[in-house]
Amino acid sequence: MEFLLNLAEFTSKAAIIVIAIVLVVGVIANAAQRQRKQKGELHVERLSDDLRDTANDLKLELLDRAERKKAEKALKKQRKKATKESDWPKLFVLDFNGSMDAKEVDQLRREVNAVVAVASKGDKVMVRLESGGGVVHGYGLGAAQLQRLRDAELELIVSVDKVAASGGYMMACVANSIQAAPFAIIGSIGVLAQMPNFHRWLKKHDVDFEQITAGEYKRTLTLFGPNTDEGRQKFKEEMENIHEQFKTHVKKYRPGLDIDKVATGEYWTAQQAQELGLVDNLTTSDAWLLERTSDHAIFGVRYSTKKPLGERIGRNMNAVLSSLREFISKS
Repeated sequence: MEFLLNLAEFTSKAAIIVIAIVLVVGVIANAAQRQRKQKGELHVERLSDDLRDTANDLKLELLDRAERKKAEKALKKQRKKATKESDWPKLFVLDFNGSMDAKEVDQLRREVNAVVAVASKGDKVMVRLESGGGVVHGYGLGAAQLQRLRDAELELIVSVDKVAASGGYMMACVANSIQAAPFAIIGSIGVLAQMPNFHRWLKKHDVDFEQITAGEYKRTLTLFGPNTDEGRQKFKEEMENIHEQFKTHVKKYRPGLDIDKVATGEYWTAQQAQELGLVDNLTTSDAWLLERTSDHAIFGVRYSTKKPLGERIGRNMNAVLSSLREFISKS
């Protein structure tokens, strides 16, 4: 009898494991199919409602019962009037958190596509921008995407709560106006390039390095070969050329700047930056948005890509296996 009970217990556990494996395979197949169909999607959120409701909820909690009832009635009337919000000017909010390689520009591109397609002349777009800069071509493309909003005759506001430096400021200066939190870091209008050189180490270990180019300046500096003064000078000239283009870009959008004074590669807090003309107003993005909940329909626009298939599968498998181990250990 004991043998039969043990056999039944073993069979039930084996069946559970088989079912779990089938479920995992199903999850993998389903995820793979969805991955092929769609890589990302656009999310739109009505921020004006959330901002107003958060403030109103706090106000109600601070009142006694009698006052709260009166306030709730007043809010109901106010909400009925808010049905006319569709006639209000629209304010679209985008978030850009840039990394060194500016890969987030692709997300920004898709969000700009959506806004330009539906916005009307005179609508506003706020970009909450945070970036310490990165590759020139990536942030140059980011600036060009923001220019599309201005080309569509939309009012562009860039809000910086923490940092907009180097490539971040290259993007920010495209805006009709720039606002920043008082201690946000602003500026760094300069160009930087650095690389190690392993030539002496390779030579010490009797390792030859060969590089063949066609074109006198196809390669100026190299990681593994000997660098020359001529190559360094040419590389420096290229850097200076990019810096001049950066300065011209900033001056185009903010003509009142003393560009030679601010384009030294230095950075400042927003308070100092405002005195230099790099920033227009000192405020946080939240404070600015709250002030506009009474006369703007505010929409958050965000394009998100799905996490890599392997990451999602790994997370699902770990959850299933963890549950299995727990079940079997208890049984």
